[in-house]
Amino acid sequence: MVRSLWSAATGMNAQQTNVDTIANNLANVNTVGYKAQVAEFKSLLYQTLQTATTTANGEPKPITSQVGLGVRTAALNQIFKQGSLLASESDTAFAIEGSGFFAVRTASGETNYTRNGDFTWAITAANGLMLTNSDGLPVLDSTGRTINLAGTFMADKITIDAGGTLYYPDENNNPVSLGVTIGTYQFRNPAGLARQGDSLFAVTAASGIALNEATNANLTRSRVIQNYLEGSNVQVADEMVNLIVAQRAYEMNSKAITTSDEMLQQANNLKR
Repeated sequence: MVRSLWSAATGMNAQQTNVDTIANNLANVNTVGYKAQVAEFKSLLYQTLQTATTTANGEPKPITSQVGLGVRTAALNQIFKQGSLLASESDTAFAIEGSGFFAVRTASGETNYTRNGDFTWAITAANGLMLTNSDGLPVLDSTGRTINLAGTFMADKITIDAGGTLYYPDENNNPVSLGVTIGTYQFRNPAGLARQGDSLFAVTAASGIALNEATNANLTRSRVIQNYLEGSNVQVADEMVNLIVAQRAYEMNSKAITTSDEMLQQANNLKR
């Protein structure tokens, strides 16, 4: 009975993590570039009550007797399925169609990656233009440098092509390449990226190094689409079903604890 108490307690802890994960997904259903997470579980050690042996008549018992000791959270898997493309009035709204990530430089000088292409042009100290995200972090180009333009350019006239190259109209209003391309990067295992908050991801040993699409011919290039943003890939209907299942599992584990407690009370009352 004590074993059942602890096993049910591990089940409640695991389902609490499951509910927390689902709640976080639902909270970010409207977050641009958000990728859903799924809780994965695995069983704990098994205790052998009886090994394979023989009966009193010498006949073999091929089946052992084992009982589990509960469950624990194994991992929170990240789902990098493509989110829906949402139209935007902003000329600095960029959506990625494919496996790529944008790169930004953090305040500490590190490079983080994101699918959130809600960018803006910021005025630099030299009165020029620099492409940044909504938090003011510089967006990097295909060479890993910040995207800076001279002060003579008008932000609302800058366009990009599907490869992320910036264009500006000449005197005849024909778009001319500025020789700058927004960097897009891929990972061999994007599920291994570490979440940093603000829709940013950091490289880890599990994800592998960032692969520059501009310099790796073996990669399928992503498309960068102007005036669109990639929405969250959270499926509300699926999350609500998963939430109900997690809640029922939590209630059943709670009932197992209550039942074990009642059995312990009855055992204590036997000696009265």
